[in-house]
Amino acid sequence: MARVPTSKDVARVAGVSQSTVSYVMSGKRPISEKTRRLVEDAIAQLTYQPHAGARALAGRRTNVVAAVVPFRTPLSAHGLMAFVEEIALAARARDHDLLIVTADEGPGALQRVAGRALCDAVVVMEVRTDDERAAVARSLGRPTLFIGFPQDAEGLHCIDFDFEGAARLLVAELAAAGNREVVVLGWAPELAELGINYVSRFRAAAEAAAAEHGVALRWCAVPSGHGAVEECVADVLGAPGAPPGLLASTGAQAALSALLRRELVPGRDVDLVALCTDAEAEALPVPLTAVSPQPRDVSRQAMEWLFALLEAPGSPGELRRVPAELTRRRSVRTAG
Repeated sequence: MARVPTSKDVARVAGVSQSTVSYVMSGKRPISEKTRRLVEDAIAQLTYQPHAGARALAGRRTNVVAAVVPFRTPLSAHGLMAFVEEIALAARARDHDLLIVTADEGPGALQRVAGRALCDAVVVMEVRTDDERAAVARSLGRPTLFIGFPQDAEGLHCIDFDFEGAARLLVAELAAAGNREVVVLGWAPELAELGINYVSRFRAAAEAAAAEHGVALRWCAVPSGHGAVEECVADVLGAPGAPPGLLASTGAQAALSALLRRELVPGRDVDLVALCTDAEAEALPVPLTAVSPQPRDVSRQAMEWLFALLEAPGSPGELRRVPAELTRRRSVRTAG
């Protein structure tokens, strides 16, 4: 295997000291044009690539933001792409590149990108309630922002959509329409098993809201895979009596399709609300009453905060929530 060239090799080929090579790369001292060209020619000849850590130690930023985004399943990867796209756009708008770490490495991913000085700041996503990355984040020595709330958030900077508020609004809407039972088409069981924090937050708030409004609540976790929502809806509608109010925290389009195939029209025969983006809710054959999780707005606010932290390191930890808002459309009947 060929040896990777070092700054010492560059100095030898250019006929200058190693410190001069460092000054050329860092810009910390004035260097003559002749010497600069010698160093640059040697770098090109050797195809030398200065380590991001060396540039950082020399007082220069990498102009890179790292996003630690474990893509655990194809479904979770799809759901996260709106967040990632907005993070990338926000980074480029500030002349930063985005390094995406998709492996599910736990704290190892943070230690790797920070230990090798690959970035100036880190965004952490797919946060678990008991997230081992929280402890590591406190020792990184660079701004780190969690999109999600780990249980141990002491001293951390965390932002997320208000999933609790969304659950309360959606359950209250179904209760106000006269439903005495609410069935939640919930996230896949593996997300709950992993401890992804927004799942437990949403479920706990939904159960509390149901108790407050005097309605029964049933959680139907939708497994990953084609046809899973259809099966859950069939199971719910197979019970005797009037159909319950349906709350789709995932699979809103599939839930609507399952109802329409049974000639049940939301807003006429049954009530259906969803946690989905406004674009998705409005594009469906029956526009859904919904709360949007606002992935792009969450990402924009996260990046604005992250760059503020870059300019003001050492800011105290804080938890921020992006408020939930209900938009009424045509999928819920008028009470009575």
